[in-house]
Amino acid sequence: MARDDWHPDRLPDLSGKRYLVTGSTAGLGFFSSLQLAGAGAHVIMTGRNPNKLATARVAVRRQVPDAEVTTLLLDTSNLGSVRAAAATVRGRAGLHGLLLNAGIVHPPRRRETTADGHEVVFATNALGHYALAGELLLPLAAGRGRKVWVGSMSTSMGAYDPVDPELEANYSPWRAYVQSKVATTALGFEADRRLRAANVPIASVVAHPGYAISGRTRGILGINEPSRMTRFVDNLQAPITQSKEHGAWALVRALVDPEVEGGQFWGPSRLVAGPPKLGTASKLTRDEDIAARLWAYCEHATGMTWPYLKASRARRPWRR
Repeated sequence: MARDDWHPDRLPDLSGKRYLVTGSTAGLGFFSSLQLAGAGAHVIMTGRNPNKLATARVAVRRQVPDAEVTTLLLDTSNLGSVRAAAATVRGRAGLHGLLLNAGIVHPPRRRETTADGHEVVFATNALGHYALAGELLLPLAAGRGRKVWVGSMSTSMGAYDPVDPELEANYSPWRAYVQSKVATTALGFEADRRLRAANVPIASVVAHPGYAISGRTRGILGINEPSRMTRFVDNLQAPITQSKEHGAWALVRALVDPEVEGGQFWGPSRLVAGPPKLGTASKLTRDEDIAARLWAYCEHATGMTWPYLKASRARRPWRR
């Protein structure tokens, strides 16, 4: 499909393909899952809350009655949950794409840690996704798949070099969020460099949704139910915002457009809103020394080393 022919509402036929989306119960994750299912893909929707997962699955099936959707409990802030979910996915047939979307957008006012002892924002947004992507390397390689890491335009608004990724000193909610997205984006680019060097047939891409907010997103029972005040305030920002449904466009294109290449950065054409377009990530996130340092930290913190050698030898037993 030529780039000029791309249209968010007319995706390529994804029948026979299977994608896993983290954080699928609301926002970008839900709408990404909905768009993938509408194009015929089998979508594994994941989330921390079983009731919310069930509601999200019903909401997708309500709009796409013949959708192939399964649900899976997965909390990216908990490394045990990540390992358990990955083991379940490895026991199923085929995986063609991984959308690493789950994340904390509104960090706590004071620093909090997870059961594993990691700062909660970094653990949820970056560390858990590093571990999940590594755990699913073999099924993705066998399907010659693609992984998409969700970045943020905030990485161009704050030059926070994550020398202290867990923010044991100088914690602030804004810094925690921006640093986690710097880390996510840098890890996405570093993953592509390492996968290429090891001849692993997986592309690693980064995408961001622009400024996507709930008050400009259509209401769906149990998924997006903003108050009247939220609607009013968010609509005052209409020129510089878009719906979460439109924010998902860049994520989905990065995941399924056959012309997208590893190492690329996709986002809205007007930075904050608009159809997806190839862009350039902030200088900080493209620094290879910073990325290598973050990678080494994630290896140590998770105890997870990606199985490059095994993945490079993977064979494809199913349709891509």
